Amino acid sequence: MKPMPDSTPTQSHEAIMIDVKGLVKKYNQTAVVKGIDFQVRRGEIFGLLGPNGAGKTTTMEMIEGLRRPDGGTAIVAGYDTRKAQDKVKEVIGVQLQSTSLFELLTVEEIVNMYASFYKKSVPVAPLLEDILLKEKIHARVKGLSGGQKQRLAIALALVNDPKIVFLDEPTTGLDPQERRMLWDIILKMKEKGKTIVLSTHYMDEANILCDRICLMDQGSVVALDTPENLIRNLQSESAVQFRIEHHEQVDDARRQRFTEQLNRLEGVKHVSVQGDRITLYTDHLQEALVRFVELAETEQITFQDLQTRTATLEDVFIARTGRSLGEE
Repeated sequence: MKPMPDSTPTQSHEAIMIDVKGLVKKYNQTAVVKGIDFQVRRGEIFGLLGPNGAGKTTTMEMIEGLRRPDGGTAIVAGYDTRKAQDKVKEVIGVQLQSTSLFELLTVEEIVNMYASFYKKSVPVAPLLEDILLKEKIHARVKGLSGGQKQRLAIALALVNDPKIVFLDEPTTGLDPQERRMLWDIILKMKEKGKTIVLSTHYMDEANILCDRICLMDQGSVVALDTPENLIRNLQSESAVQFRIEHHEQVDDARRQRFTEQLNRLEGVKHVSVQGDRITLYTDHLQEALVRFVELAETEQITFQDLQTRTATLEDVFIARTGRSLGEE
């Protein structure tokens, strides 16, 4: 039997657009991506959520074919990125975390230049209209705002009408209005049938945009599910968060005893301690709050900055890793 050529799609399940198995990347013998596995379905927004240094960008670059893995495979639209890079490039669009643009070209000129790199491309005017840059078609790149440059980078990723679009931290550094504008654009891309892989360290962004989230930390996948299921799996609907007043004056033994007592409170399912900040997770907010106040009074522990809230993706990350998304 004749062997299958490298450029022939190897993924038979059409609903799976990306299939990552055992992906590894090492630098100086240190693994920054540690044998991760996941699949991305057709037409979904798939989020890679984690702090800086979690391995999100390296993972995306290996899937895109920009960086060669040291182990494992990445199959994109049926093509192995190591064996059929030309085929992969035809079906993907990439917005890099840092995109260098030719500042003296106009928006129209730079889009046309990128379009010339592909066998097929979309018309410039409708593309810029979708990306909310139609009025800037004749403006030079150097005169664009940060948000407009970011939208232009996404337009360049869409110029070849890709099936899969990779967006690496697309809203970093943007003001709230620009972020929401970009969110609307990404959601409209999904409506047009694009499969989107989005990396971010913003939990609100992941929660709003992503159909499923791959939570990453230190090069590993720590959880993967829909935002709703990730939070539901905490088995806690609410969180009570506070700080111990004069934390440095409370000795370790007393603090440890107080934490153990919190864990035993009726209605409390989990306790997270991060320095002087303590978070209780519960399905019975009022009951847990009353019992916590009673315990603090008995133990003569004074607290401050008390707040109650619903559980979030941040809480999922803390429960899985013992630290917050903002910590390095």
